[in-house]
Amino acid sequence: MTDLAYWVHDLDPVIYQFTETIAIRWYGLSYVAGFLIAFGLLGMYWKRGRSQVAPYMQESLAMSMILGVVIGGRLGYFLFYETGNFLRDPLVFFRVWEGGMASHGGFIGVTVAGLWVARKFKIPRLQLGDLVASVAAPGLMLGRLANFINGELWGKVSDVPWAVIFPQSAPAGMPVHLIEPRHPSQLYQAGLEGLLLLVYMQWRFWSVNRQAQEGQPVSPSAAHGHLMAEFLIGYSILRWIGELFREPDAALIMGMSRGSFYSLVLLAVGIGILVWIRRRRLTNGQSL
Repeated sequence: MTDLAYWVHDLDPVIYQFTETIAIRWYGLSYVAGFLIAFGLLGMYWKRGRSQVAPYMQESLAMSMILGVVIGGRLGYFLFYETGNFLRDPLVFFRVWEGGMASHGGFIGVTVAGLWVARKFKIPRLQLGDLVASVAAPGLMLGRLANFINGELWGKVSDVPWAVIFPQSAPAGMPVHLIEPRHPSQLYQAGLEGLLLLVYMQWRFWSVNRQAQEGQPVSPSAAHGHLMAEFLIGYSILRWIGELFREPDAALIMGMSRGSFYSLVLLAVGIGILVWIRRRRLTNGQSL
């Protein structure tokens, strides 16, 4: 029996309902806010001379990034977590009001979109990757907060004082006092892969650019692509920590939650980029 001293999640994910399937939701608003913050930062980079992505380029970048996140995140969700459901009913992809996004899929979508923008405007790909990586964390943070508001992707059963009773974690109709409290892992992840990663990436971005601006010798950590690699490594590690408290929402892979497994893949990619950057630097004798 559950001690009702624990808070029972009762937040409404809907801000305003228009029709049965059309509504303004906190989850959708989190994406809008994340994009606005990201492109606000990119605009500030341009004004302060820290980016070559001019305002007219930012419009194309914004549209391509939005499409990359949405399409990649949606496809990633079905390919990584709900493959069978997608194969049985491919049209489920378009029923966005039913939910379903995967951050790892979003990363793939953003990568494809970034490559297209870099080619269109002849921007060095690794340099653009650094810029995009430095502004990605706000969207991750707000997305996790929206997960908490939705009462989804809850944590493992726990008796910590701040545990939360998520009614959706139990069969429909189960009395609240019988539902076990759980870690609010969505908030842990919002703080780790969102806020903490944002602070780190902003500190690294401004310190790297300041070093170059002051005419000091550019260190290996200031080479183009280094920030992008650090983001992938940092996200992977912080996501792995968050997954320790999160209830797996799909079948395990090699004994790991899918979020943990896919994060290992990102970790390998990030380390691979670092190794490639440093080897190329040594070969060329200069920064990229």
